[in-house]
Amino acid sequence: MAVNYNILPSPCYVIDEERFRRNLSVIRHVADESGAEIILAFKGFAMWGVFDILKEYFSGGAASSVNEARLCFEEIGSPAHTYSPVFRENEFDEILKYSSHISFNSVNQYEKYRDRLKRFHSRISPGLRINPEISEISHEMYNPCSPGSRLGVCAGDLKDSLPEGIEGLHFHVLFESDSFALEKVLKVVEEKFGRYFSKIRWINMGGGHLITRNDYDTAHLIRMLKDFTERTGLHVIIEPGSAFAWETGELVATVEDVVDNQGIKTAILDVSFTAHMPDCLEMPYKPKVLGATDPLPHRPVYRLGGNSCLSGDVMGDWSFEKVLKPGDRVVFLDMIHYTMVKTTTFNGVKHPSIGIWTKEGRFRLIREFGYEDYKDRLS
Repeated sequence: MAVNYNILPSPCYVIDEERFRRNLSVIRHVADESGAEIILAFKGFAMWGVFDILKEYFSGGAASSVNEARLCFEEIGSPAHTYSPVFRENEFDEILKYSSHISFNSVNQYEKYRDRLKRFHSRISPGLRINPEISEISHEMYNPCSPGSRLGVCAGDLKDSLPEGIEGLHFHVLFESDSFALEKVLKVVEEKFGRYFSKIRWINMGGGHLITRNDYDTAHLIRMLKDFTERTGLHVIIEPGSAFAWETGELVATVEDVVDNQGIKTAILDVSFTAHMPDCLEMPYKPKVLGATDPLPHRPVYRLGGNSCLSGDVMGDWSFEKVLKPGDRVVFLDMIHYTMVKTTTFNGVKHPSIGIWTKEGRFRLIREFGYEDYKDRLS
């Protein structure tokens, strides 16, 4: 049943349960058929208010901080696969408490914490992040293999054998990519690091696998992963973020005013691009808006403006089906993955509420925000 945006509070992130379950089913199918362990990357989707649904399909998560690891442990109910560019000494005991696997960004980091790993009362499997120096990512901001990258160990910097005790390798070089991009990367990984495969138990192929995109060839991915496992004997782990929540929900906003300056009409909304959709300005990219298109002749054209004081808190331009006026709803599509995890309360603007449109066709409010949420972040 389609979401009725007019009855939702504004502003509001809303996830559609039916679309969410559809994604989970696709990913579950890939996991079952390929034998790979697929876990949720919290950096892309951490809306724990719907983890009761997630746990019907999956039981693991990938964390990049002690807070994400704790969220995985407490809200999914399983220890996390944890990686961070660097671990802080005063947090490492908590990292151990909430983790089943820990991938280290450098040999130095592993050697620093190796003895604490060995002394810990539960067995934790240590891994090393590698940098294959190849990437299919066109956005430099998201490219972990750019020259001089701080992420992962290059093959030339490893000796003939891995550090004693390392049980896995971890690489993450994709971004909203298909299975053929993974195939190219995996070939290079095998060429550069395959000599270590007989010494390890698992390999984590990171995230960026957009398994739930309509044109993604899941059959090719399944064949490739099965072939890799049969050839190497390694346990395969994949940790997508976007794929779980891809096209599952929207950010609902309201037009508060329309200003006309030098012939440009700007509809000012009750949301902020910099605070609530930061990727739009960082990458940058122009989000899709329900019922709107790129500017067309003979149709009303508006620039969309945010409600913060930042001059650049604008995005556009769009043509709409009708003239916009205060009170009209503007719905930004595909705003659940990566957007929600990056929001801020910059300028004190109200953070959008969070809710779910249930499979029964009803809206359930999960969380709303107020003054205390803004105040408590600052002191």
